Amino acid sequence: MFGCLFVLAALISPRLAFLLIWLFSDRISIAFDNLVIPLLGFIFLPVTSVVYVLVYDPQAGVNGLGWFLVVFAFLVDLGAYSGSRYSNRKN
Repeated sequence: MFGCLFVLAALISPRLAFLLIWLFSDRISIAFDNLVIPLLGFIFLPVTSVVYVLVYDPQAGVNGLGWFLVVFAFLVDLGAYSGSRYSNRKN
């Protein structure tokens, strides 16, 4: 049940999903050593940060399919920025 609610929150707002992970689990402290990187990820690359936190394994780090998902999430973040830039352009 919680997983479905989390996916719904992530689809609506990745920043909300990241905040929920930060508040209700220790995944952020497992995936990152300090507070600066997750804070920057929350501000600039929320989808990438959420996916990185979810695919990070404490013993092995991120590997294989996890890196593919992180790169895909990065492209989604870039697409959101470029799409907003394109829509704000004046004719």
